[in-house]
Order: sequence, then structure tokens, then C-alpha cells
Amino acid sequence: MSKRSCNHSGALGTAPAGIAASVHSAPDASVADVTAEGAAWLASAGTYPRSTLALWEEQPTAPVVLPCGTVFDIVNIPAIFGRRMLDRLWAEGPGTGPVATYRGRMLIFAAPGTAQRLPSLMKWEEWGSPGRTGAIPPILCHGTGDAVTVPPLRSTAPTGPTGRAASRWLVAPDTRQPWLPGPEVLLWAAVRAARDAASAAVRISISPAADQGANVYDVSRRR
Repeated sequence: MSKRSCNHSGALGTAPAGIAASVHSAPDASVADVTAEGAAWLASAGTYPRSTLALWEEQPTAPVVLPCGTVFDIVNIPAIFGRRMLDRLWAEGPGTGPVATYRGRMLIFAAPGTAQRLPSLMKWEEWGSPGRTGAIPPILCHGTGDAVTVPPLRSTAPTGPTGRAASRWLVAPDTRQPWLPGPEVLLWAAVRAARDAASAAVRISISPAADQGANVYDVSRRR
């Protein structure tokens, strides 16, 4: 997976009928499912969409590497900070497009061009300076020339000490033309998440730690 630090300066295919059957047979109903339309959108990012759809039809639990820069960019954030951003986006902002987790990090699908523009915005806003970004962890951007591993269409058996799959969807693709946040929206969410983190650092909590995987985002509220 190629990386670009944000702290430094084709036609859609048609999903086969077998895809629809595969994506609706996930064993864990609490995990977001990719619809047939969402699968077609994801596959359109690759050079050979029909081959990707054929692979998913045969192996719906197989992750796939897809290129960034044309259909979507990816903003790659540490999971806990990413949760704060998502909470802000869904509670006070426009919501999000697809969102996934991968090896302890959150992958927010963003509008093409975000990977190039977001680092510039952060630098211009001086959020790259230590004095202002103590609460912002390293954010990576994946755009043209990069590729990412996307979760399988269907949930897989939990693995690891957390009891969750290493890669899974938090907000699964559900349409052929999903709305994707741009750099301005993501900068807004990062700034507010950083302020939340700074405030939380000075509070003493006697409550158990919240389950960072427990949130469910109502996509019907997406603006």
C-alpha cells in the first residue's frame, strides 16, 4: 500500500447475479454488507472491473487490491482518531461515503483529488505545526499511483485478540454513485476531532472504555 503523509507538504460495470446472492449471505448481521451496486462501483476503480466482479462472485470473502485516484481517494487514519472524525461527520456534518478498517487503521473513501489537496489545506491552516496538532496523529493519503486493500464483500471470521476481522466495512458501499467527502469536509472533521481529543485528555473518566467498534452509522441520514 503506497502512502502519502497528509502532515507533509471508466464506466461502471454490472454486477453478476451471483454477486447479489453473495453479499446478502453474510453470517454476521452486525457487519455492514456491500450491495451488488456497491460492488460494481468498487470494481469500476480497477483496470478490469468484470474480472474483479467474477472473482468476488466465486470468492466473496476475498479482499482485493484496488487503485486510487480515479473513482476514489483514501484518507488513512489511526482507528481511534478516525472514530472521532466519523462521529463528528455523522452527528454534525454531511455523513460519509464508504469507510473500512484495515490493520488498526480507518480508511475513509474520499473524492478523487483529496489525497493531493488535503495535505496542502492542512499545511495552509498550519495544522502541520507541533503547536497546533498535538492531538492529530499521522494521517496518510492515497491517491493517483497508489493502491489499497479493500475488505471482502462478505464478512469473515473474527481474528486476532480483538475478536474482529482485520479488515471490515464500517460503512459499506451501497450504490453505484456514492457521495464522497472532499478535503474541506475532512479537514473540518479532523480539526474537531483533535479538539475533542484535547478536551478528553484533561478529563478523568471513571467509566469503562467505550467499544470503538460499537458505533453504527445510519446511512439514511447522509446529506
